[in-house]
Amino acid sequence: MTGPRIFDRDLLRLRQRRARMRGPATFLIDHVAAELAERLAAVLRAFDVAVDLGTPTDSLRRDLAAGGKIATVIAADPAAAALDARFPRVAADEEALPFADGALDLVVSALALQWVNDLPGTLVQIRRALKPDGLLLAAMLGGDSLSELREAFAAAESEIEGGVSPRVAPFADLRELGALLQRAGFALPVVDSDRLTVRYDSAFALMRDLRAMGATNVLAERRRTPLKRATLLRMADVYAERFADADGRVRATFEIAWLTGWSPHESQQKPLKPGSAARRLADALGAKELPAGEKAGR
Repeated sequence: MTGPRIFDRDLLRLRQRRARMRGPATFLIDHVAAELAERLAAVLRAFDVAVDLGTPTDSLRRDLAAGGKIATVIAADPAAAALDARFPRVAADEEALPFADGALDLVVSALALQWVNDLPGTLVQIRRALKPDGLLLAAMLGGDSLSELREAFAAAESEIEGGVSPRVAPFADLRELGALLQRAGFALPVVDSDRLTVRYDSAFALMRDLRAMGATNVLAERRRTPLKRATLLRMADVYAERFADADGRVRATFEIAWLTGWSPHESQQKPLKPGSAARRLADALGAKELPAGEKAGR
């Protein structure tokens, strides 16, 4: 990869491996896996070969296998040896897919693509690996995720240290994701989101969960010096001051961005050409059509 290096992916894999060894926090990935399986159940077709790209646990593969719509689910992950042996596995990085063009019917991914440095390149590779009329269905963290933690850290560092360093990843905006799907050549692209608000006893409890997800700071430009104790304590105070409920517990937002796109195929619906409508909009609405620049009377 020759593009900008936003994330230290070697560090990400190390932290995910440690999380698996110590017992991961899986509530978020379990929630997303169940929702993805429901969305796929609404698609009125079956799939022969699917790849689960980078999902950090086996939750999604178990849910998909239980749905009965997929003949074969292949887990693609750099740490393939650590995954459930009941599923076919291949060691593969999300930024360098080993699949031949037109080899797959379905690609799914849950909470993995937000850590990809070259997301446009990965989407292009996925689209090429899909057969015509193949489907991509993925979930990743959206731009508003952990906004409370980002704000609390920025306020504390500015106050204690006189400056701000990157502590929380800059997750993608929904409009940007829609444009990326189109640029990658997907047909019928759809991007939507939902939000999950999780409550914690303190900001420290949130940070423990993030560590147990293997989702702590892996930004390539992160500050290498240890975080000052005074800054950390002030961050927790700011978090409690700004984002606590009446019972004293604090809120953490996780925005889940959903990406859906199809590999182009001649059978798919296409937008009508301009001027091809058989009926005027004004007639359909029962309204009077005025020439451009003319104002309606009152």
